[in-house]
Amino acid sequence: MAYYFFMPAVNILGAGGLADAGTEIQGLGFKKALIVTDAPLHRELKATSVVMDVLDEIGVAYAVYDGVEPNPTTAQVDAGKALLKRENCDFIISFGGGSPHDAAKAIGILATHGGDIRDFEGLNKLTKPMMPLVAINTTAGTASEMTRFAIITDETRHVKMAIVDWRTTPTLSVDDPDLMAAMPPALTAATGMDALTHAIEAYVSTAATPVTDSAALHAVKLISGYLARAVKDGQDSEAREMMTYAEFLAGMAFNSASLGYVHAMAHQLGGFYDLPHGVCNAILLPHVQAFNAQAVPERFVEIAAAMGIDTRDLSPTECADAALQAIRDLSAEVNIPPDLAAFDMVRPDDFSILADNAMKDACGATNPKQPTKDEVISLFQAAYQC
Repeated sequence: MAYYFFMPAVNILGAGGLADAGTEIQGLGFKKALIVTDAPLHRELKATSVVMDVLDEIGVAYAVYDGVEPNPTTAQVDAGKALLKRENCDFIISFGGGSPHDAAKAIGILATHGGDIRDFEGLNKLTKPMMPLVAINTTAGTASEMTRFAIITDETRHVKMAIVDWRTTPTLSVDDPDLMAAMPPALTAATGMDALTHAIEAYVSTAATPVTDSAALHAVKLISGYLARAVKDGQDSEAREMMTYAEFLAGMAFNSASLGYVHAMAHQLGGFYDLPHGVCNAILLPHVQAFNAQAVPERFVEIAAAMGIDTRDLSPTECADAALQAIRDLSAEVNIPPDLAAFDMVRPDDFSILADNAMKDACGATNPKQPTKDEVISLFQAAYQC
C-alpha cells in the first residue's frame, strides 16, 4: 500500500525567522494581504505590528481581519471572506495560533471556490487550490501553520467540522520562537499538550509510516523534556525553541498519518461547549490511549522510551501503563484540569449525542481500535470524573 506525505513547500523555523519571511513574501509577487488574526493579538497586544512592519518594508499593502475567536465559526469565516473581497486582497497572512490559521484556510477556500464552508467538510472536497496563504505562528501546539487540516465550528449544529485536503496546505509557514515568548503559562501548557496529542495519535495511527514515526517520537521526546520548562519560564529561550521544533515535528507526523479518537472527541467538546481544544485533548489523551493500548501495546514501548522511561525490563503492556502515567504526570505538572468535571457546562447527559458526532469525525478513521458508541460514551465518562 502506498502512503502520502504532505508538507508546505517552504517552512522557516527558528529564532529570527520572521525577518526572513519578508524576502519570501516579496518573492511571491503579491500586492495586498488580508492579515487574519484575533482582537487580543491585534488590538490589545499590538503584536501584529511586527507583520505590518515587514509588509511596509517590502511595499506590500494589507487589510486586517481580527474577528477570529477561539474555535472559529462559519460566521467569522464569512466575515473574513467579505473583507478580503472588499479590499481586493490577492493573498492571506494568518498570524496567531490554530484559530487564525484555520479561519484563514477557510477564507482562502471560499475565495477560490465560493459557496459555504460547510460544503467542504470531510476529506478532499476541494476542486482547486485555496488562495495563497502565509501562516505566521505564535503558539507551539496546533501545527495548523503547516498542515492540510482546518477545523471550523458550525454554530447551527454545534459541531466542529474537520476539513482535510492537501489544497489547504499553506504556501509558506513561519515558526519563530521569538513570537512565542509572550504566551502565558496556561496557553503554553494547553498548546503543548495539544502537540503531544498530535504526536502520540500519529504514532499509533493505522496510517503511520517510518517517516511519520520518526517525527512523532522525536516530538514526544522534546515535549517531555521542554514543555514544563516553557510553562514555568516563558523567557526560557531554549525551551521555547525546542517546543517550536516539537510542535512542527508533531505536525509533520499527523499531517500525513492523521489522528484518532482523542481529536474526534475533543472536537465535539469544543463545538458543543466552546471549550479550549488543547485542554480537552490533554484530559482525553490518557483515557483514549488506554483504550488503544488494548490493540497496539507494542506501539507504547517507543512512546514510553521517548518520555524518558527505562523500558528494558518492561513488557509492552507495562510500557503502556508507564507511558499513560507519564502523560498524566506531565499534564498535572503544567496545571491542566484533571477531568471534564472541572467545566461546569459539561453534562454527562450530553455524552450520547457527543459520541454520535465523534463517530462521524474524520479524525477517528485512523484510530487503531474502532470503538462502538457505548465505548465512546464510556471514554467520555472516564474523562469526566477521574
